[in-house]
Order: sequence, then C-alpha cells, then structure tokens
Amino acid sequence: MGPEALAQVLRPLTQRSDPNLIVGLQTSDDAAVYRLSDDLAMVQTVDFFPPVVDDPYIYGGIAAANAMSDVYAMGGSVLVALNIAAFPDNLPLAILERIFQGGADKVAEAGAVIAGGHTVTDDEPKYGLVVTGTVHPRRVLTKAGARPGDLLYLTKPIGTGVITTALKAAAAEPAHVDAAVASMLKLNRVAADLVQSVGVHACTDVTGFSLIGHATEVAEKSGVRIIIHAGQVPWLDGAERYAAEGRLPGGTRRNRAYYGERPGSRFAADPAITETTLHLLFDPQTSGGLLVSVAPDRAPALEAAFTAAGEPLWRIGAVEEGCGIAVVP
Repeated sequence: MGPEALAQVLRPLTQRSDPNLIVGLQTSDDAAVYRLSDDLAMVQTVDFFPPVVDDPYIYGGIAAANAMSDVYAMGGSVLVALNIAAFPDNLPLAILERIFQGGADKVAEAGAVIAGGHTVTDDEPKYGLVVTGTVHPRRVLTKAGARPGDLLYLTKPIGTGVITTALKAAAAEPAHVDAAVASMLKLNRVAADLVQSVGVHACTDVTGFSLIGHATEVAEKSGVRIIIHAGQVPWLDGAERYAAEGRLPGGTRRNRAYYGERPGSRFAADPAITETTLHLLFDPQTSGGLLVSVAPDRAPALEAAFTAAGEPLWRIGAVEEGCGIAVVP
C-alpha cells in the first residue's frame, strides 16, 4: 500500500496509547516497542509481500530478511518469528514448503526460530513474518533523533526495485539479478550491532517507501533538513540502466507523488539531478540497508567499525537545521 493511503487508514488508530508503549502508531516507526521492565523491551513487527524472484527458497529468505530488518532498525535483536502466508490451491505444496524453508533458514541465521504461523488460500502467493525481538528501553533507535550537524550513512546500495521489475520482464542480466538477490538476502544484523556499538542519533531501514521516503520520515520526525548527495549514493549494478529504460515498479511513482510532488511536500532537487537518478532515489527497496544519522565526532568510529568488520558503508549526506529533503549532485 502506498504511503498516502496507509496514513489515511491508520489515522483513527493513533488515538489510543499505553504508558509502556515506547514506540507505536503515534510515532510511526519501523517497529513497535513495548516496555516489559526497566531493562527489557519487546520489539514487534510484521511484513509480507508477493514473490520478487522466481526461486521459492530464495523468495522465502528475502521475505524473512526484510521482515527482521525492522527489528534491527530499532536497535533490537530477533528472538522468535511466526510465518504469515497466502498460497493458491492450484500450485504444488512443495513450492510453499520451499518458501517456508527459505524463511526458516534465514531466521536461523539470525539466531532465532520460527515458532508457528498462519496460512490462508489466495490467488497469489504471499509470504512474510511476524517478528518479535528485544532491546534495552534506553537503547531503542528511532527516526526521531537526527540532529543538525549529523552525517548520514547507508549500509546497502539502492536499486532492487528496478532490477526485480526488469527480472519480471525477462530483461535483467543474470549478474545484476544475482547481486540484487545477495543484497536482499543479507541480514542487517551485523550492521545494527555495529551501529549500536558506536552509538548513533537516528536509524531506519530503507524499504518500500524508497530512500527519499524514509529519509523524509527521519527529517519530519526529527524536525531537521536532510541533504542527500546523489553522487555518493551507491547503486546496484544495472540499476541505472534499468531505471533509464523505464523499468519502474508502481511504487516508484507512488513514492514520488507522495514524498516529492504532493502539495506541501518539502522536497527539492538540484536541476542537475537527472530523471534516472530521481527514479532510483524513489525506487521501492526490498530488504534494503540501514540509513543512519550520527554525530560528526562519532562518524570516524562508525567508519572504522564497519571497515574492521568488512561491512560496506557509504556516507551519502548530512543533517541541517530546517525541514524537508534536498538532493544535490
């Protein structure tokens, strides 16, 4: 569902709260966080979607990694997960078995376990997880903590939307698909641990609302202006080509309409930014990386930690006083 429609249907639910609900619909972050005690909070999220690749096992793994990413974005650890699935009754059950196996293996990689779930009959396969994790109440990461002067970092390249769209049209090169699949299957677990070890001001994961969409949420909730240097944003191999060819998922247009073009949106792009680049900046991601806002005096430690761990990290922008998003070359 697009961001505008989602905001509309959730609005009535934001009227109720609970003093132990640290993060809920009122703050609209990546996952809910509920305080259980002074030193323990539960992190909970749910995510599912139709297949993005043909292989059932890989699809299950990608969907599981994507769902667990919300817990990592909040600074938490994954504890247990439940399957949520829809499956046609005219397809072999062996396909669903492989989807479940892919998800279970990815959850096991996270050090967690599948404990059950729910499956319904539907015309199109859909799969994902309800994920429960834990975090210390004082170590919760949200979108609301970015501060002027911070530097902005990204942990995965952009472009899964256009590449999987090209794949569906049989127009994607195998090497490009393989790289995108590897990125989507990669857990944000290590990146989240490194972020927590250094200490950052704000964190979110980049998924269906695009880099611009999720950066906008950080800017709005933190009351700041975010500058994105388009030339420093990493693209997956082949992404620029497919975006230039117009192989855009429907989410790209919805994201751009809501975050970039609706009345009152505070989005501005330098005239030098090409349409291809804008397509990618609004490209909906599946199992994307973490977007992190960190104080400049901690940025060297963050870079050093990622380098020492052999993990990729790109500085893509900065945080200023003001509001909205500005994209510059």
